[in-house]
Amino acid sequence: MLRNFREKYIGDRQFYKNVLIMVIPMILQNLVTNFVSLIDNIMVGQIGTEQMNGVSIVNQYIFVFNITVFGAVAGPSIFGAQFFGKGDHEGQKHTVRFRLLTVTTIIAIGTALFYFFAEPLISLFISPDDPVEKAAATLEYGKEYMMYMLLGLFPFGIGQAYSSVVRECGETKIPMIASFSAVGVNIFLDYSLIFGKFGFAEMGVKGAAIATVISKVIEAFVVILWTHTHPKKNKYIVGIFRGFHIPSELVRKMLIKGLPLLFNEFLWAAGMSIIAQCYSVRGLDVVAARNISSTMTNLFGAIYIQLGACIGIIVGAKLGANKLKEARSTDNKLLFFSVAVTVLAAAAVIPFAEIFPKLYNTEDSIRDLASYMIIIQALAMPLWAYTNACYFTLRSGGKTGVTFLFDFGYTFLLMIPLAFVLAYFTDMNIRLLWAVVTFSEIIKVIIGYFMVKSDVWINNIVNTEE
Repeated sequence: MLRNFREKYIGDRQFYKNVLIMVIPMILQNLVTNFVSLIDNIMVGQIGTEQMNGVSIVNQYIFVFNITVFGAVAGPSIFGAQFFGKGDHEGQKHTVRFRLLTVTTIIAIGTALFYFFAEPLISLFISPDDPVEKAAATLEYGKEYMMYMLLGLFPFGIGQAYSSVVRECGETKIPMIASFSAVGVNIFLDYSLIFGKFGFAEMGVKGAAIATVISKVIEAFVVILWTHTHPKKNKYIVGIFRGFHIPSELVRKMLIKGLPLLFNEFLWAAGMSIIAQCYSVRGLDVVAARNISSTMTNLFGAIYIQLGACIGIIVGAKLGANKLKEARSTDNKLLFFSVAVTVLAAAAVIPFAEIFPKLYNTEDSIRDLASYMIIIQALAMPLWAYTNACYFTLRSGGKTGVTFLFDFGYTFLLMIPLAFVLAYFTDMNIRLLWAVVTFSEIIKVIIGYFMVKSDVWINNIVNTEE
């Protein structure tokens, strides 16, 4: 029995070496990005609770935009990964063009929505029961922060379009280097512009936004520059802008596979924001505590998120090369590896639960609630790791309709109704409410297990592509 388990779920040394070579740069890049967000969050938290709440609320919407961009490049990336496995560089070129066009459209829509509806969007997270002065200050800080963050939507979106194709070719170090290039600048500007150091004016939340935007520009610039200056490694980039022709049949197939992913990512992120809004019914103190806890757990969450993305790349390439049995075996090992590593990461989070909230200039009650939330999220991380790995497994074979039901269906049919009913129609303590909603992920684990086990995702979707 033990032997069968090892053969099914444990790879050899070369297997893990290949996986780590790919995934470590991806994890480091995400860790660096999240670490910068953590530093930014702590610095804003030093100014005051209202400033922190305003920035936190706006970042909830920026999160929806970012995830929507990820969804926009996800569909073409399925084809791109399999084209790469097939050695079809012309096919990859078409997917890059499609990504750029789609992302540009999303940037335009996002900019318009955030610019014209900033106040009502922020107000959704402010409870009528909150003190008037505290609510007004939160709204003003949020609006100020959002206006500057709009400038970062374009470099982020275009940068992700390029990063996605670079990663699917196995060049995961380049996006990591791009992130590292932006880190020092971001932290320096955060400190200088928020607090008015080194001759800069003290700008508060406005300074935090400006620092973030500049870092996004640098990160995108590095990836784009490398891609265009290394045509031998990136054969798909040669002639990329000599017209934007994409074969109509490929467009049709990318839309069929990509739109469910785009809508799924958008609706999932929107769903997470709706759940956050449900929590906010209990007051701005809950908003502040949730902001602190999520900042901590997001840092470590980069590990299982990127392990899932690695599954999409590695398994997708094997499916594109028509190595279907090998793809199934590889997926089993990567699923197990993702959960096992995340268990260790979760164990590393728990000791920070009491320490991390003390870095914020806020009330003790908020710090205590944040500590509790961090512990609950740490315990749930292995569950998230498994469902995230299942999602990328299903996606690697082009089963985007199934992934749509898996993510969107669970979020909107279970999590949101559960959070909404408990928040609006019961007096349940926020701590118990938080735990119940968080651990409802167990249901998604069960659904994901049977979906992956069915092998419905084992498909080569580019074997007939022109």
